[in-house]
Amino acid sequence: MSQEKLNLRNRKVLVVGLGKTGEAVVDFLEEQGALVSVSEKKPASELGPKLREFEEKGIRIESGGHKLETFLASDLIIPSPGVPLLPEIKAAQEAGIPVLSEIELAGLFMRGELIGITGTNGKSTTTTLTYQILKAGKKRVHLAGNIGVPLIRYAATSRPTDIYVTEISSFQLAFCQNFRCQVAAFLNFSPNHLDWHGSLDAYWEAKKKLFINLTEKDMAILNRDDAKVWSLRQEISACPYFFSQKRPVTKGAYLKGDRIWLNDGQEQLALPLKAIKLRGAHNIDNVMVSLLVGQFFGVPLSQMKKVISQFPGLEHRLEKVLTWRGITFFNDSKATTVDATIKAINSLEPGIVLIMGGRDKGADFTLLRPAIKGRVRHLVLLGEAKEKIRQALKEVIPISLASTMREAVNLAFEKARPGESVLLSPACTSFDMFSNFEHRGRVFKQEVRRLARWVKGSRRK
Repeated sequence: MSQEKLNLRNRKVLVVGLGKTGEAVVDFLEEQGALVSVSEKKPASELGPKLREFEEKGIRIESGGHKLETFLASDLIIPSPGVPLLPEIKAAQEAGIPVLSEIELAGLFMRGELIGITGTNGKSTTTTLTYQILKAGKKRVHLAGNIGVPLIRYAATSRPTDIYVTEISSFQLAFCQNFRCQVAAFLNFSPNHLDWHGSLDAYWEAKKKLFINLTEKDMAILNRDDAKVWSLRQEISACPYFFSQKRPVTKGAYLKGDRIWLNDGQEQLALPLKAIKLRGAHNIDNVMVSLLVGQFFGVPLSQMKKVISQFPGLEHRLEKVLTWRGITFFNDSKATTVDATIKAINSLEPGIVLIMGGRDKGADFTLLRPAIKGRVRHLVLLGEAKEKIRQALKEVIPISLASTMREAVNLAFEKARPGESVLLSPACTSFDMFSNFEHRGRVFKQEVRRLARWVKGSRRK
C-alpha cells in the first residue's frame, strides 16, 4: 500500500489499544482527517485524561472489551504494539480490511533516512548510542520507536534531510507487510515473547519483517556470530554488513585481540576495548553496530570514539547502584529474557548473588545452568515464576524465596560476602508485581539504598 493509495480523509480508521503509541496514532489520524474510533480492552476508568480529550473531539471510544461489529465496520485497522492477533482482527483481515502496524503507517508518510534496530537484546543501548554518534556528527537526528517518541509522531513533520534512529520490537513488526528502512540492524536472536507469538518460528518471522523489503540500495547489519541472524543474508536484497567477535569479516566490524576493527574494503582500527565504558562482552556487539551506522553516514571516527568513550549506558541495564560493605549492587531490571540474564552473569566476576523472577514468557530456565555454575553462589527468587525457576535450577544452586523486593534485597545482602555482587537480572517481565521494568528497577534501587542506610544507622547505635 503506497501513501497515494492511503488517503485517510473521511476513512473510518480503528485504533486498537491506547497507551503512548495508540494515543499518538489517534492524534496523527485526526490531523489527516480520518474518522477515528478506538477499541480498548481496559475499562474507561483506567484510560486517564486522554479519554475525555478524545471524546470531546468526537472520537468514539469502545472500552472494556472489543466488539466484532466495530472491527468489521472499519476501513482500516491500526493495532498498537503488543496487541495480539485478536479474533476480531483476524475476522477483519478475512473480510479484506487492511491491518497496518503503527510503524508501517508512519513509514508511508516519512521522509528522510530511517534506521531500524532490532534484536532480542541490546536494542535500546544500541539505538541510543547510534543516536548520540550521529548527533555528534552534526546530523539532524531523532530518537524514535520503542524508545523515545513513537515514529508516528514524526510522520507529518519529517524532513528529507533528517535521520530517524528507531528501536523496533517484534510487537511493532508483527502486523507489518511493506515496511522499509534504509538501514536495518539485527543484533541477536534468542527465545522471547513466546507467550505472545505462540512459537519461536512466529517470533522469528516477525523479526525478519524488518529486512524482507530492503533493496540493494539499503544497508543490512547482521550478527555473524549468531547462526540464525547470519542465515538471513541469503534472503535479503540489501548490501549486508557483518559484525563479529570471533572472526574477521570482509565488510563490517570485528574484534581482533583487544581492538575493534572496521573493514569496508580497507581495514581500519576503530578503537581499543579499554575505551568502552559499557560493561559486558555483549556491549561490544552494540558498539560495533553503532560504529557501522556512524561510518555509513560519514561521521568521523574521532567523533565516534569520543562518544563511545563517554557513553555510560542506560538505566536498568547492568547499572551499578552502589557498593556497601564490599558488596556491589547491580540493577539489570531490563533483562527480561534468559539470554539477557546469561549475558549479565558473564559480565561480572564470579561470586554473584542473583535475584530473579517475575512473570514468565514461556522461557526455558534450564538454559541458565551453565552460566550459573561457578559464577553464581546463591539465587533469590520472587514473583509468579519463582517456583518454575526453582524447579529448573534447584539441582545446581542454593535458592531462597522472597515475596517482595525488600525481602529479596535483604536476603541477597545476607548471603553476599565482601568482594561479591548482588545482581538483579530477572529473566522475566515485571508485570506481576510492577507496572514495568523501570518501576521494578527503581524499587530495587530504593530498597538497596534503604538497606545501606539502615545498616549504617544500626552500626552507629
